[in-house]
Amino acid sequence: MRHVVFRLDKDRYALPLAAIREVVVTPEKFSRVPRSAPSVRGIMNLRGRVVTVVELATLLRPDQPEKKHEGPPRKIVLLDRGRRELGLLVTEVDGIEAIEKVGPAPPKAPATVKGLARLGALAVTVLEPEALDAAVAASFSKISRS
Repeated sequence: MRHVVFRLDKDRYALPLAAIREVVVTPEKFSRVPRSAPSVRGIMNLRGRVVTVVELATLLRPDQPEKKHEGPPRKIVLLDRGRRELGLLVTEVDGIEAIEKVGPAPPKAPATVKGLARLGALAVTVLEPEALDAAVAASFSKISRS
């Protein structure tokens, strides 16, 4: 099965290619969303579509302090979620790779992690697109209740 492989800082992750609509360059700024979850960077207009952009590192690792990004522009991986648009802010996209065998997720791994795979000498964490979408939706519902 083919996967889009990308990085969050130095860690490598992958999502099934079928779950990705496209990859776009990050705009200079996002429109803020008042009272949104910490992982939500904002929204952007992409060819007339409103896209919610989520800082994937913050969503996956909410306990770690957010790092200020330095360096070249980052990329946004757009999940194909039907009529709703969801962009995941990542450090860099490495490309499309065939990942045949995905091992089980480590114990106590979040629901967003499907399992672990190996690409040559590199370890890759394979993510579950539906669980990512559910995690973003859950972060919005937590905010609206508070």
